[in-house]
Amino acid sequence: MAPKIAGVVETSLYVEDLARSARFYAEVLGFERLDEDERITAMAVGSHQVLLLCKKGASKDWKVPHDGNGQLHLAFAIDRGQLEGWESRLAEHGIPIEHRKAWPRGGESIYFRDPDGHSLELETPGVWSVY
Repeated sequence: MAPKIAGVVETSLYVEDLARSARFYAEVLGFERLDEDERITAMAVGSHQVLLLCKKGASKDWKVPHDGNGQLHLAFAIDRGQLEGWESRLAEHGIPIEHRKAWPRGGESIYFRDPDGHSLELETPGVWSVY
C-alpha cells in the first residue's frame, strides 16, 4: 500500500512588499504571524496550515531555491453563516468583491484581491465533493 498525504501544510504567495502583505493578511483576514525575516513571513491559517508570504526574488539563492510571479489564486474555508460578516469586513477595509458565485452543491464563494493582485476566495462548504 502506498503512503498517504495527510493534507497541505504550507502554501506560498510571492509578494513585492513583505510588510504590506503581512499587514493585509493579519488585519483583514486575521492570520497570526508565526515567524518572519527579511525574505519570508509565515502566517497561521486555521489549525495546522501555514501561508508563506515570500518576498519576490529573495529565495532564488536559498538552500532550496524557489520563486514565483504572476497573479495566483487561493481559497479559504469559512462557515456558511459567516459569509455576510466577511462581506462587511471586506467593505470596512475598502476591499471590493470582484465576483460572487453560488455553486451547484450549495456552496457560495466571494472573490477579491490582495495588495499584489492575487485572487483570494472565501468559500463555504458545498463547493467541492470533499468540502
